[in-house]
Amino acid sequence: MPVITYREALRHAMAEELERDPNVVIMGEEVAQFNGAYKVTEGLLAKFGPKRIVDTPISEAGFIGMGLGASMLGIRPVMELMFFSFYSVAFDQIFNNAANVRYMSGGLINCPIVLRGPANGGTNVGATHSHTPESIAAYHPGIKVVVPSTAADAKGLLKSAIRDNDPVIFLENTLLYGETGEVPEGEHLVPLGSAKVMREGTDISIIGHGRAIQMALKSADLLKEKHNINAEVIDLRSIRPLDEETILASVRKTNRALYVEESKPFCSVGAMVACLIQEKAFDYLDAPVLRVNSVDSPAIYSPPVEKLQLPTVDRIYQSALAVLK
Repeated sequence: MPVITYREALRHAMAEELERDPNVVIMGEEVAQFNGAYKVTEGLLAKFGPKRIVDTPISEAGFIGMGLGASMLGIRPVMELMFFSFYSVAFDQIFNNAANVRYMSGGLINCPIVLRGPANGGTNVGATHSHTPESIAAYHPGIKVVVPSTAADAKGLLKSAIRDNDPVIFLENTLLYGETGEVPEGEHLVPLGSAKVMREGTDISIIGHGRAIQMALKSADLLKEKHNINAEVIDLRSIRPLDEETILASVRKTNRALYVEESKPFCSVGAMVACLIQEKAFDYLDAPVLRVNSVDSPAIYSPPVEKLQLPTVDRIYQSALAVLK
């Protein structure tokens, strides 16, 4: 398999779906003439033309509302937000309308729209550009939420999201765009709602999503090297729908669990997973479920301080040792 970047994997997914389905269009801020704010859509305008790769005004409420209307009429828009933090100005369009259209129409009207873009801290752009809204998005029935951590999953999940008949929020991480990995060529689909065992283990389940998975894997290496602890690492990949069985099977095997994510701790995805484990695998637990999150405060602009706000390999390592005491 070829080794490409996370950015290129996203681009390949969109290009393949544009080729496959004439109803797929790409819309968003600077996606066309500027080749994307992060160069994810580079070259797509030249290949597919201005009717399918469309620059929009910097007005999320406007262009997401336009995409929602288009999706209800049979178009499959892929909407790029320059920062996913800006979803908040289109809250009504996404969560009050897109999430409820199929339900309120008795299944007669679908809303096959994908909203994608970076949702992360660690790039020193301040509190208003560093949100991780996956738990907010996943709260709403009717919305699907995807957070890929590898290039292969970025491609496979995005292709599945574009083909899905429900609105999908597809959250990326700017710090992953340049990361490389093996990615299958051609038809590579990863079903929404399927977690992945990234590393087999027997002593503790480290569960998470997004870029935190990379740090979890490094922490697992340290646990093995220093203490001969075999940590199992589970990447959710999809927040909603949630692959409960993979989570529970792992915890029933290891008897201990640690959740890792960049989101804030209050009402986070990890809080939901911890609740799931105690409800459905409580008798298997030998210790409380612990969590590693970002520090519960707005993202700070200072580069050295922001690094300390986010989950680190050492924090995950130390938290795993605490679960194993």
